[in-house]
Amino acid sequence: MNHDLLNTVNQEFINYNLNSDVATILFKKHPELSVDVKLLVEQIEAKKKCKTKLPSWYNTKEIYYPNKLNIEQTSSEITAKYKSNLINGKSIIDLTGGFGVDAFYFSKRFDKVVHCEIKKDLSAIAKHNYNQMHITNIECINRDGLDFLSGSNRLFDWIYVDPSRRHEHKGKVFQLSDCIPNVPDNLDLLFNHSNNIMVKTSPLLDISQGSKELKHVKSIQVIAVNNEVKELLWILKKDNQGSPNCITVNIKGEIKQKFNYKIIEEKVSIANYSEPLSYLYEPNAAILKSGAFKLVSKKFSVYKLHSNTHLYTSDTLVEFPGKRFKVKKVMPYNKKLLKKEFVYSANVATRNFPLSVHQLRRDFKIKDGNSLFIFFTTSSIMNKVIIICEKID
Repeated sequence: MNHDLLNTVNQEFINYNLNSDVATILFKKHPELSVDVKLLVEQIEAKKKCKTKLPSWYNTKEIYYPNKLNIEQTSSEITAKYKSNLINGKSIIDLTGGFGVDAFYFSKRFDKVVHCEIKKDLSAIAKHNYNQMHITNIECINRDGLDFLSGSNRLFDWIYVDPSRRHEHKGKVFQLSDCIPNVPDNLDLLFNHSNNIMVKTSPLLDISQGSKELKHVKSIQVIAVNNEVKELLWILKKDNQGSPNCITVNIKGEIKQKFNYKIIEEKVSIANYSEPLSYLYEPNAAILKSGAFKLVSKKFSVYKLHSNTHLYTSDTLVEFPGKRFKVKKVMPYNKKLLKKEFVYSANVATRNFPLSVHQLRRDFKIKDGNSLFIFFTTSSIMNKVIIICEKID
């Protein structure tokens, strides 16, 4: 950590050039600066990434930023705040502290937070930034989190861990056992120091695979922001043996679309099927990630179009955690029929369909835009089908 970056001249340079072209900055001479301009450009690029993702950091004076890759990999304030509201207590340890966004929000719910970070500079950066943000109940420890626990007899109400998906030899990995730290192999150690563990994983992790690798899973949270899945949270309770709950949430500003169920419910559910009726429904990304395809049909009294088509329909409009559409017309997949409709522009989507959106736009000469939505999909009886509809919300 280079403290010279924090002096007034350098900080003013960073803030003044937030919207400047980086290449132009690098090619100019800057005799007024006391550090290499490349270091300031790194600060500029990292800070720019925080404007919408981490506004509390962006709007605080003299924040020190790590490289922009670290900012890209850290939790957003939206997801950090959400996960912090799931738990509370007297103490929590973050074994993979990083830039410290999650620990910052845990500090609002716990009396004491321990932030472990193996990288010396990143640990120092987190500590400096907490001071700038007037956070006094976070202890920053520059050590590997597992090593710290191994040599400690401290107990915590909660342990939080966000394993790195980048393996030194295997590159980017998706199984928990390949991540660093290896949580499945160290569960006994973790449960020696807490009865409650929260594990954050990539949205690319297969839920059934994660369930096999972890033990004592009480619940799984699938978190999406603006219909994009951002992370999976695994809540582990010591000695828990029951079927885990799955909680899906899609955060859209102040609105949270939630859908909760037990994993076993999906396994034993039977979906009802129908051809497209008056209304069409598309589940949000969190539900699609969770795999609760049959249960959605039962819980919301809607019909599924096909076992592999995750679109639903009904004759009366119902509340639904996703997008809702009013069906205007349904027709079999036929080039001549669609051309007769004179659809020159529309939003095109495919679900369980052999052709891509690009191919369909080209074949039917449909431009992007308009209030119409055209779904090319597969139903149980009509097989390949075209559904023309308008979005309700």
